[in-house]
Amino acid sequence: MRHANLAIFVPHAGCPRQCSFCNQKSISGAREAPTGKSVAALCAESARALAGTDTDAEIAFFGGSFTAIGRDYMLELLEAAAPFVGGAFRGIRISTRPDAVDGETLGLLRRYGVTAVELGAQSMDDGVLDQNLRGHTAADVERAAGLVREAGFELGLQMMTGLYGSDEARDFMTAERLAACAPDTVRVYPTVVMEGTGLAALWRAGAYRPQTLEEAVSLGARLLEFFEGKGVRVIRMGLHAQDSLERERLAGPYHPAFRELCEGEAMRRRAEALLAGRPEGEYLLRVGPRSLSKITGHGARTVEKLGKLGYHVKIEPDGRLSGLAIEIKEV
Repeated sequence: MRHANLAIFVPHAGCPRQCSFCNQKSISGAREAPTGKSVAALCAESARALAGTDTDAEIAFFGGSFTAIGRDYMLELLEAAAPFVGGAFRGIRISTRPDAVDGETLGLLRRYGVTAVELGAQSMDDGVLDQNLRGHTAADVERAAGLVREAGFELGLQMMTGLYGSDEARDFMTAERLAACAPDTVRVYPTVVMEGTGLAALWRAGAYRPQTLEEAVSLGARLLEFFEGKGVRVIRMGLHAQDSLERERLAGPYHPAFRELCEGEAMRRRAEALLAGRPEGEYLLRVGPRSLSKITGHGARTVEKLGKLGYHVKIEPDGRLSGLAIEIKEV
């Protein structure tokens, strides 16, 4: 069954400050905050389009700190969306700040059909959080994650790699601490420098060096395999493609197929591990049909890289395999 979100952006709504990296209007492409009327119209239009399809759909409020916006406005949005839950949509998904979660608010969300709560953790290093003006701590993330799980919601956690003041070791530590919160889902976003942000000023002053795309892909591949090993679904890697993002991005590892690059790198590493210790020579590498482009496309250079190690491979699809699975056979 295909999954789909009706993504409704509330850019910067509820945010008590502007984090160093954040320009939600450019990232999301949304310039105006939605009204209850516009939310109802979007839900109705999407419900008509989904009618008769085999789609698992959710209404998703992204872009701001949903539980930190004015209560009247939050209820306006929820009241507009709630009548569509149980029909075309199985529930409502919201994202918010870890320090804007409490039992009373979660109870209110439940009454309006919210089923999933995502927390923008970004980092689990307090120094990195402070340098990027997040205004919350790692302990806030852990506390809020516990409340969300105890209340029976699907728990999602969001992290960023390459933040100002961070490095690969801190980023991986963040992943480990997030996994310890037992989330159902995770999103991973490499930091991109956007015009109009504090990070842009740091970048122009030479005080911040963003990850290269190669660095972000290398770490992203490790994170994919780590979370997969913990049984946590990674539901997003990299920012959604938007014209406004393309226009206002100054630097940083953005690629419209970032996840596929990471998956391809993870598969190349698996192939290399399977070949390690074998004699040099020719091998047949089998992958799932849907994974063929991941290991061969977007400049992956898998054949070339393995060839430099003495392994000359031919890559073929195999309908028995799926995901990142690989089989290797000597020719």
